Amino acid sequence: MKLILLGPPGAGKGTQAHYLMDRYNIPQLSTGDMLRAAVNAGSAVDKEVKTIMESGNLVPDKLMIKLISTRLNEPDCENGFILDGFPRTEEQAHALDAMLLERKIILDGVVSLTVDKEAVIKRIVGRYSCSACGMGYHDTLKTPKVPGICDGCGNESFTRRKDDNADTITARLNAYFEKTAPIIPYYKKSGKFIEVDGMQKIMDVHNAIIKVLEINTKH
Repeated sequence: MKLILLGPPGAGKGTQAHYLMDRYNIPQLSTGDMLRAAVNAGSAVDKEVKTIMESGNLVPDKLMIKLISTRLNEPDCENGFILDGFPRTEEQAHALDAMLLERKIILDGVVSLTVDKEAVIKRIVGRYSCSACGMGYHDTLKTPKVPGICDGCGNESFTRRKDDNADTITARLNAYFEKTAPIIPYYKKSGKFIEVDGMQKIMDVHNAIIKVLEINTKH
């Protein structure tokens, strides 16, 4: 299963990615994680990324595509992948499509989670995650089955992002709707676009995604 996961901060992309990873045995490819990994790796692409990041500059789209392409060669991508955090612009979407076409990779779906802006601010401010495996939780919406113990790995240590506050989240949401949301019409033309109400209960969102994916992949 080869997917792109879209949605503003707090839409639940991380939570849904975990469920999709387990169901299809595929990795979540976060561009942020790839960039951080590149700093410690040794390939030519990694070294180029490291030099740019250490100089304080943004990694150009062309190099980001190379990084993603290299990551797709890893064994855990054999069954597919979930691309999270890229593309963010139509130019990046075009570049990604060109790379996938060259590699003869066909996307199974572009999943977009829609949310209510005010509700999502409340959702983000209350979220936290396991400091060991990264599984996400929320003060009221999703707490561990056993208080203080991660459902996924049994760890007893949790963390909150420092930027999970109302002012920062509002700025990030505005940036998403201004810069990233415009790529949605581009993907709607592909016939692979799947729009799901991200304000539903977590498992309802998951089931809605699976239902459409499995219908699409039968054709």
